[in-house]
Amino acid sequence: MFTIEHDFDATVVTLVDEGGANLQEDVTVCAFEDCVTVEQYDPRRDAVVRITLSLHQARELGAALHLPEGIYRAKEG
Repeated sequence: MFTIEHDFDATVVTLVDEGGANLQEDVTVCAFEDCVTVEQYDPRRDAVVRITLSLHQARELGAALHLPEGIYRAKEG
């Protein structure tokens, strides 16, 4: 399951793990004008862990999800 919310300065997607055993904490993806953040609560640290991607990195990640194993370089433009 996932939700999509459009806030003032970001689009927020929350991914809820509904799998079987070994459920993970929710993942929140926030798409801002200049970056994308991915956050997940880590119960071992009792803190939210955040990763920030540039828009270029986010586009490459999206492309990589649809490609076979290998090394790639995205074309500019």
